[in-house]
Amino acid sequence: MKRIMVTGALGQIGSELIATLRGRYGRDQVVGTDIRMPIGSDPRATGPFELLDVLDPNHLTRVMQIYDIGTIYHLAAILSAVGESQPNQAWRINVNGLYNVLEAARYYRCQVFFPSSIGVFGPTTPRDYTPQDTVQRPETMYGVTKLTGELLCDYYHRRFDIDTRGLRFPGLISYKTDPGGGTTDYAVEIFYAAVRHSRYTCYLRPDTSLDMMYMPDAIRAMIELMQADPARLRHRNAFNLAAMAFTPEQLAAAIRRRIADFEISYRVDPARQTIADSWPNCMDDSAARAEWGWRPEYDLERMVDDMLEHVAERADEPHDSTSRARRGS
Repeated sequence: MKRIMVTGALGQIGSELIATLRGRYGRDQVVGTDIRMPIGSDPRATGPFELLDVLDPNHLTRVMQIYDIGTIYHLAAILSAVGESQPNQAWRINVNGLYNVLEAARYYRCQVFFPSSIGVFGPTTPRDYTPQDTVQRPETMYGVTKLTGELLCDYYHRRFDIDTRGLRFPGLISYKTDPGGGTTDYAVEIFYAAVRHSRYTCYLRPDTSLDMMYMPDAIRAMIELMQADPARLRHRNAFNLAAMAFTPEQLAAAIRRRIADFEISYRVDPARQTIADSWPNCMDDSAARAEWGWRPEYDLERMVDDMLEHVAERADEPHDSTSRARRGS
């Protein structure tokens, strides 16, 4: 069996994906890569791991050759809020990095997973039940790079017969890693604030509805898509993916049902609010359901229960809600 490689393996998605893949396929079958190395007893260091910058194509292909890579989960990226403050860096990492991965995959005949986002849509896209195939005119650099990535992956599939597949992720919620500079980070930060202080100040308006997903569903969706019968996949790059949609006020109300004295206030960040306002309220994921059997397992209530339980266990650990995504994380 050829090995699996994960770029950005120390990031929010990568951290959980690599653990799941190693549990399923074996520790030595999954190679983690990032621009920094896991430290000490970090569980991500329990298998093969390489220091790798996806902007270095020679090193990328060398790692693939050494480990006989057959599948790449390419997660190294700059996220939405950071992308607006560093547009040049976002283009270099999100587009040039993907190009290097696709070229390497073409040479070694690898399968490639690319995570897209609701950020590929813009203010002219239908906001409710956004169709799989619709207007895509993003107004953020993050959205532009993700849309470019979708088109690049489609091109490499058509032109070079590379097995590229992708998902348009909504906001992702996880207790295992700190937020990485995304517009939907509030939906993680709020749980730590609720457990530690019983109050939270949100940077989005209370009525801002966005699609969200709990990380276990996201990880499962990635693996299920990569295992799907290619003959069934009419869409490849990338499938709309949905699980739940809510506003900050609705999330706060769900937390308040469990922490009675929890309070939320609002101090709107115009930059992140503008990004959120350009994204869909909710997506139509019927193509994913029909073509490879997608079904979410977590709704709002089940997600809140699980998040509060695990965040309470981590309450005394350091938590940096101001952390920002960087190359490979």
